[in-house]
Formats: sequence, structure tokens, C-alpha cells
Amino acid sequence: MKRLTIVLIGTAAAAALLTVRLAMLINNDEIAAVSAKRGTYTLRSVGEYGGIYDCDLRPLVNRSERYEAVIIPNDISAIRLQPYVADPERCCRGMEAGAPFLCEVDSAALEFEDAVVFRSAVRTDSSQPAAHIIGYTSDGAGVCGLEAAYDKLLRECRTENSAVICTDAVGEALNGLDKQIEYAGEQRAGVVTTLDLDIQEICENAADELGLRKGAIVVMDIKTGELKAVVSRPDFDPTNVAAYVDDPDSPLINRAFSAYSVGSIFKLVTASAALEQGISPEFSYTCVGSIDVCGQNFNCHKWGGHGEIDMRTAMAKSCNTYFIALSEYLDKEQYVQTASALGFGRETILCDGMVSAAGNLQTVEDISIPAERANMSFGQGKLTATPLQICAMTAAIANNGVLNEAALIKGTRDADGTVEYCPVAPGKRVLSYETVKKLKNFMYYTVREEGSRSRPQKVSAAGKTSTAQTGIFDENGNELLNCWFTGYFPFSSPRYAVTVISEGGVSGNVTCGPVFARIADEVSD
Repeated sequence: MKRLTIVLIGTAAAAALLTVRLAMLINNDEIAAVSAKRGTYTLRSVGEYGGIYDCDLRPLVNRSERYEAVIIPNDISAIRLQPYVADPERCCRGMEAGAPFLCEVDSAALEFEDAVVFRSAVRTDSSQPAAHIIGYTSDGAGVCGLEAAYDKLLRECRTENSAVICTDAVGEALNGLDKQIEYAGEQRAGVVTTLDLDIQEICENAADELGLRKGAIVVMDIKTGELKAVVSRPDFDPTNVAAYVDDPDSPLINRAFSAYSVGSIFKLVTASAALEQGISPEFSYTCVGSIDVCGQNFNCHKWGGHGEIDMRTAMAKSCNTYFIALSEYLDKEQYVQTASALGFGRETILCDGMVSAAGNLQTVEDISIPAERANMSFGQGKLTATPLQICAMTAAIANNGVLNEAALIKGTRDADGTVEYCPVAPGKRVLSYETVKKLKNFMYYTVREEGSRSRPQKVSAAGKTSTAQTGIFDENGNELLNCWFTGYFPFSSPRYAVTVISEGGVSGNVTCGPVFARIADEVSD
């Protein structure tokens, strides 16, 4: 700032000498010659690049403003500019060059004869919502996320500020002459997403306030498959991406679209296959705490077992041995087909350049091995899936057995604000109404089970917990667990499916259940 003050004083002194010189020119016709040879000096400033909007056309980028002043170096601007300068170094360079220049200032109130203030949008900031979906830019080009997927559209449909300033024969600005000013108009063009800004913020706050340090949250509209919120943690600041490249927690990864070991949530699929194949929900099994499968022992999480239980109780208690026993009665091909129909083992293309992982679904050959079939029955072994896939499966159950493909893009918007909507694929029935009626009942009682931490206070809900083994151990020899909760609400008239995953934690009930309950309560307000 000291350097700026010196430069401004020098500029003011030079301007004073120039004023004396101009007064002398008036008496000898030199001014006429200068006027005859004058040209123009044009400055341009981007107002806004194409927008990215939520489902209600609320901006997800370009959410705040910055100010740039067109400065003509002279004694007046030198004095009046100083209190407002936001970038002293840039201002110094401009003043020293002596030609009109753009300078960032900290207020729109800076207005005088030789200064015009332009308003420009701040593309993103450190509190960017849905950062992993929006992505980020570098050198004016999209690198990942929607910024990259729609780079051409977003960069082409920009608004622009411009100033045309008259100059003399040697290219110096002529003070006091009219300037041609054009201000950037309102930006209305861009990409319209299915995200709901209110729900997105509720989910982000729940993740941060309830300690979801590494994990993800996905919220889906049950009737349409539209994604209403996608959260991945840890988050990152899109204005300083370089700081995260070597972070061991990999904050740049979108965990919502990454595949994980699934665990007990997959019991919903095993139950679905059994019900679809005509097995009664009254199928009874006595859990003694372990089960032998061709010489390999599989344990239940409850030491001593659950005793004699049926399908609903086994789901609520999350009994591993029950579902291992149940899987022995399933036709292997139909079992795999049921899982595939529910979206397992298939990638999800959300837009060009944005794809959610396929995960891994065991094949018929895999589960011909008894131990692998046993693992699959309660979501372990080779099985992996993304939070997006689990949320879509949950939505299909809530939607009476109709699976909708996940959707992130609602359409594109032109400069007039008209939205061209993307075609919507019809949902596909993957489970019978009778099957999902029973599954809903199972999930409702799971949330109401004694000790459940996933039960909302303001709305009825249904869901399933999961605590999956990873085979990864910390420095103390403790296995790191993938903790899950997936569910939907309201129970009687389902609207939203929510899936929460945490890398690490105590259990799905303890770690993820409260996150689900908070989201359900706040979205329902």
C-alpha cells in the first residue's frame, strides 16, 4: 500500500504538469491536431459465465459479486481510488503504465468522472455448495464436475462489461470526454440441475455437525429418480484445489459415486429375491450365533444368536445367519437377476463425463461356490456398490417396485431464461407390489426397533442399517468398517430416499442413523 501511495502521488503530479501543458496547447491550435488523430481504447470484463442452477433456478455458482473499476490515470483518480483498492499491486502497474486499466475495488460506491465500476460474478468460493458435483475451473476452463461436462456451453454464454475510451494520437486517454459504457446484463443461460439447494444445505450441515468426516449422502426423489442432494466428505475449496492434491484423505474424490463394500443393506435384495421366488416371509430359522457352510464358519454379530426368527425379525435384528440359510433356497440365476435389476453391477451415466461407478456384483458362477453365496447373502465378499446405487434401490422399494434411473440434469437454459428439459425415461418395474409391501413393513420395523438412532421425531420413516467389513486395519489392529444407513420418508406417502455412508465409525445405526434422522426431520419442516 505504501508503494501505491507513492505511485498515486507521482501520477497526480504528472497529471498537474499535463494540465499546464494542455492549457498552453489551446492557444496554438495543437489541440485540434490531437483531436483529429484520436482513437479508442477498449476494456472488457466478464460479468458472468453461464450459470449452474438448482431445480428452482436458484444459482449454485455466481452467488456473490466482485467489483472492477475502469480507471483513467490522473490526479483525480489517484486521490479518489486509494481507499477502495483491493489489489494494490495491479493498481500500481496500471498507474505506472499510464493507460486506462481495470482495477479490482472493494465497493460499488466508487463513482466519479474518470472511474466506472463494473459488477462481476464470483464463480465459486470456499463455501461452494455441492462442490463435488459443480467441480472447478483452471485458467478459465472446466476441469471436473459440471464445469467440465458443460465447459463449452458455460464459457460461450457469458455476459460482458465493456468501456470504450477516447485516446489521443499517442494512445493516452483524453480526460473528461464521454465514455461508451456497456454493463453486463443478467445471466440467465446455463445448466439446470435436479438438485434442491435447501436439501443440499441441510445434508451438508448434517454431515458436518454430526461428524461425517469421510463419507457421502445421497437424496433422491422417489417418484422421478432426480437427485436432490449429493454430498461427499471431506469437502474441498474449489478456489484452492492445489492444497488438496496430496491430502491422504482424498477430498477431491466424489464418494457418493464411488463403490464400497455394502454389508447388511444387501439383505433387502436377498429378501426381495426370496419373496419374488415365492418363499414366505414366515420362513423360520433358529440362529445360534454361527452357521457352518461346507466346513466354513460364519458368525452372527450377536454372540449366542437370536433364536428362532422369521424374515421381518431377521431384517430388524440384521441377523447374518438367517440370510445365509435363506440364500440356500434361492435359484442362483434369479438371485443375480434380481440384484442386477435393482441396479447392482451397472454404472450410472449422469451426463457426459460424469459417471458413477458400477461396483461389483457376483456372477452365477461366483455364487455357485457356497461360501461366496453365503457372503453375498449379507452383502460381503466380492460385492461392492455406490451410495447412488443403494439410494436408487431404496427409492425403488419405496416407489412400489418401480426403479427410476438416477437423474442429475433437468435441462439447459438459454439467454432468455427458457429451459429446454431433458427427456425423462419411464421407470421400470423390478419388483412386484406384493414383494415391496412386505419389504416396506420390514424396513418400518427396523427403524422402530428398540435402540434405533435412525428414527426421526417429526415424520415416519423406514430403512436399513449396515456395518460392512473392509479387510483394512488401522495402526492398532482394529478393522475399519463401512457404516451405512439407507431409508425413505414419509413412510405412508414416500417422497425421498436417503443413503448415508461413513468410512469408519461404530455402526450404521450409531454413526449414520442420526444423520438420516436429522435430514428427514429438517426436510419435512
